[in-house]
Amino acid sequence: MTALPRVVVAAPATGQGKTTVATGLMAALVAAGHEVSGHKVGPDYIDPGYHALACGRPGRNLDPHLVGESLVAPLLLHGARDADVAVVEGVMGLYDGRIGGDGFSSTAHVAALTRTPVVLVVDISRSSRSIGAVVHGMATWDPTVSVAGVILNQAGSARHAAEVRSAISLPVLGAIPRDASIATPSRHLGLVTAAERGGAAEVVARLAEVVTEHVDLDAVLAIAGAAPPLAAAPWTAAPAGTGSRIPPTRQKVAVAAGRAFTFRYAETAELLAAHGCDVVPFDPAVDPALPPGTAGLYLGGGFPEVHAADLAANTPLLAEIREAVLDGLPTVAECAGLLYLCRTLDGAPMAGVLDADAAMTDRLTLRYPVATAPDDTLLSRAGEQVTGHEFHRTTVTPATTTTPAWEIDAQRVGFASPTLHASYLHTHWAGHPQLAARFAEAVHARG
Repeated sequence: MTALPRVVVAAPATGQGKTTVATGLMAALVAAGHEVSGHKVGPDYIDPGYHALACGRPGRNLDPHLVGESLVAPLLLHGARDADVAVVEGVMGLYDGRIGGDGFSSTAHVAALTRTPVVLVVDISRSSRSIGAVVHGMATWDPTVSVAGVILNQAGSARHAAEVRSAISLPVLGAIPRDASIATPSRHLGLVTAAERGGAAEVVARLAEVVTEHVDLDAVLAIAGAAPPLAAAPWTAAPAGTGSRIPPTRQKVAVAAGRAFTFRYAETAELLAAHGCDVVPFDPAVDPALPPGTAGLYLGGGFPEVHAADLAANTPLLAEIREAVLDGLPTVAECAGLLYLCRTLDGAPMAGVLDADAAMTDRLTLRYPVATAPDDTLLSRAGEQVTGHEFHRTTVTPATTTTPAWEIDAQRVGFASPTLHASYLHTHWAGHPQLAARFAEAVHARG
C-alpha cells in the first residue's frame, strides 16, 4: 500500500475555471512550502505545461484510454514520487468521457480508479442558489465518486458568494472573485501553451496569490490527506527482464522542442532513457543543425502552423533533416511532426520528406480511436492495435502512400517504413511500451 495525499479538481462542465484553479492551487501549495505533483486527466498537453510551471516538475497525464485502467494509479504514483501532495486537474465535466463509452476516461473514472477525493470548481457568475442543486447532483449521481468540497469561481461579490454558500451542503473551500487578468488566452485548438505565452510564469505566480487569498489551503490539504492508500506500485520505465539486452553504448535521440513542438508525454523520454538512449532537445525554428551524433529523431506534437514561417526560414536544418530521414535515420513524427515532414504547410516549405502537403482547414478532427497496424513498420507489427488520440485542424494530402502508418475507422492513414513512422495519431508509450522498445532498437542499430 502506498500513501499519497491527493485531490482531483473537477467541474460540472468545461469553461468553469478548472485550469485556473488547479494551476493556482498547485502554485499556492508550492509557495506554502509543499512539493506538489501536477497531473491532468485525458490526453491534453497544454494544461500540463502550466502545471510544470507551477510545480517545478513535469506535468503528467492520466488517461485510461491511452494506457489502460490498470496503469492509471501506477502512473499517478510514479509522477508523484517524493511529492507531498498530488493535484489532478480534470477534463470537461466531471462525468464526461469518451463518446459512446459510458463515461470511460472521464474525470470521475480516473477519480474512482485512484480513489481520489474531488474538489468541484463551479462558475457562479450567472446563478446563485441554483448552484446548490448543481453541486448536489454532481455529488450524489455516482456513489463511487467522492465529492469532498467546492470552490466557487467568478463570484460577483461577497454577498453573491454568501448566497451560493447557503445553498450548498458540502464544505465550501473558497470563493474566487471575477478577475479577467488571470484568464488564459485561447487559440484554434484550446489554450495557448505556456511555452508560447509571454509572461506565463508571472501569470502562474498571480494565480498562486489569488488562490492563497481566497481558498482555504489547509482545508484542501485535509481533503487530500484523507485519500486512502493505493494498492499499486509506481510505474517504472525500466523494461522488464531486458536489461541485459540493452546495448552498453548510449545513443542520442534528438527531440523537437521550442515553441512549435511543445507536446509530448514525460514518460516518452523516460522510456527512451531506460532503453539506453540520451534524449537531446533541439528547436527546429532556431537550431541550424541536429545535435551532433544524432541516431534517432522524435518529432512530437505542437503548433507548427503558427510558426510555419520560422520553421521554413531555417533552411539548413530542413535540408539536413530531409537528407537524414531519407537516408534511414529512425524517425517518429506525431501530428506536428507529420506536418513538418511534408513538402509544404499552408504553402510554406517544410522538410519535404513526404510527398504530401499540409494545410489548415475549418474542420476540427477530434477522436479517441483504436488504431490497427496494416503492416510491419518502425514502431508496429501487422495486426497490432494501439489506442491514441487526434486533435488537429489541418489535413494532409494525400493521406497516405503504399505503406500507411495505421488503419483508423476503416481508413488507411499516415506514412511508414522500417525507419519512419509519421501520422496524426498521438500515442502514450507507457501504455504501449513495445513502441518505445522498437524505436530504441532501431536507434541503437543506426548508432
